[in-house]
Amino acid sequence: MNLEDVIKRPLYLTEKSTTLQTESKYLFEVDPRANKIQIKAAVEELFKVTVSDVNTLVVRGKPKRMGRRMGKTRNWKKAFVTLSEGTIEYFEGA
Repeated sequence: MNLEDVIKRPLYLTEKSTTLQTESKYLFEVDPRANKIQIKAAVEELFKVTVSDVNTLVVRGKPKRMGRRMGKTRNWKKAFVTLSEGTIEYFEGA
């Protein structure tokens, strides 16, 4: 898996993510098959920072109604990345 395929998008528009940025923690949506080692390598390579810790969780899809039928949104994986030093400039402009 390529490093560009591991991280799908940053999660920076939520209230929780903006409060965690003061503690040098950043949130990303990642590929569900990616492990913590791959996520750490991808963040360090793409953003040129030093990562100290990675926590992950799987967000389960919610049931949704589509007309008469019930469906379900997709499951996705969220990563909490803690930096030991530096900041990610991508989030500073938001």
